[in-house]
Amino acid sequence: MTFITRFAPSPTGPLHLGHAYSALLAHDMARDAAGQFLLRIDDLDQSRARAGWEEQIYEDLHWLGITWDGAVRKQSAHFDAYRATLDQLRDMGLTYECICTRRDIEAAANAPQEGVPQFGPDGRVYPGTCRYANHMAQDATCTRLNMEKACTIALPLTFTESGPLYAGDHTLNTEILMTRVGDVVLSRRNMAASYHLSVVLDDAATQVSHVIRGADLFEATAIHVLLQALLKLPTPHYHHHDLIRDAAGKRLAKRDDARAIAKYRAEGASPADIRAMVGL
Repeated sequence: MTFITRFAPSPTGPLHLGHAYSALLAHDMARDAAGQFLLRIDDLDQSRARAGWEEQIYEDLHWLGITWDGAVRKQSAHFDAYRATLDQLRDMGLTYECICTRRDIEAAANAPQEGVPQFGPDGRVYPGTCRYANHMAQDATCTRLNMEKACTIALPLTFTESGPLYAGDHTLNTEILMTRVGDVVLSRRNMAASYHLSVVLDDAATQVSHVIRGADLFEATAIHVLLQALLKLPTPHYHHHDLIRDAAGKRLAKRDDARAIAKYRAEGASPADIRAMVGL
């Protein structure tokens, strides 16, 4: 099997040291395995994506010495494929339309059940208010996966992880998916697909064999492996790496412009300096 991995930044702000670590690690692992390193631009949210940020992604990666194989894949070119897959899941009876606002979900969460997690990989765990309400699509704020039905079709499921924090084989069961994940969003109003659905389809379309990404996305892997099973797509090998954090231990975000790669470059840092900063 050819080792194929990818780096998939969103063009919504500057790349920072955390992005540099993830991109360099994935690039190095692919080259060491004589495999392929792909670049994808995750511009799913067109309201926030900017051409200028996309151009800076290319500049920063070139400066770091990162090369990619083949053409850059952009999510914005594949909205029709996402919508077609969403229709497929609807035809399977696995989705429903949800009219709940964020305020509605917060209000429902004010009376939590003891011992039931409040937050999961998709944010606050949805309480299932609209699961059997039969709302019309034009009234919906989003389309959700009916996790209860999905569990009866797909389980049990396993995936393999090689990252430093979660290495080993993992099994997904009903308790994990129903109580810790819940009815996740598959698409929102005016958006072709959610992050979870789009990345599953993108990785499958580009035959990614190894997903290398930050440990903050480990819990989301349960959603992705489930969608792969429902859609009869292959499950990649997963490697969730440590996060780059600031002096206070907080993980970096795009608002941390002080740690932007372009800023270090402008101040005279070298690619070798960046590697040293992130421990590579």
